[in-house]
Amino acid sequence: MANSVRDWMSTPVITILPEMSVSQALTLMRRRHIHSLVVDLTETSPTYGIITTTDIRDKIVGQGRDPRSAAVREIMTSPITVALPEWTIREASLKMQELGVHHLPVSDERGTLIGMISATDIFIAVEEAGWETGP
Repeated sequence: MANSVRDWMSTPVITILPEMSVSQALTLMRRRHIHSLVVDLTETSPTYGIITTTDIRDKIVGQGRDPRSAAVREIMTSPITVALPEWTIREASLKMQELGVHHLPVSDERGTLIGMISATDIFIAVEEAGWETGP
């Protein structure tokens, strides 16, 4: 069974800049049929944030804010934890549970983003490939 994050992650990673309006970010998410975007905060070394549909729901809609006048920087989460492509689906699932998140960007050993693993990807992996038990 293909059991690694590399086997189930989505590519490419869609990145945006922190100055983008929340309105532009949510339009991009809707058009790409995705629920999160990585925010590129890189100046000298790879640094990232993330904005999700939950952020938009809670920090924009729930607070009655105008998404056209709010910048992504104002509602994103940063810093973020990244997954490694060698992790098992179980390891990714446990990390998501520990952090209370539904998306983990995946990076290589240099810190370059190579994919995104989501709770939905994990559900699909379990449904399609089954679940290995063991230590």
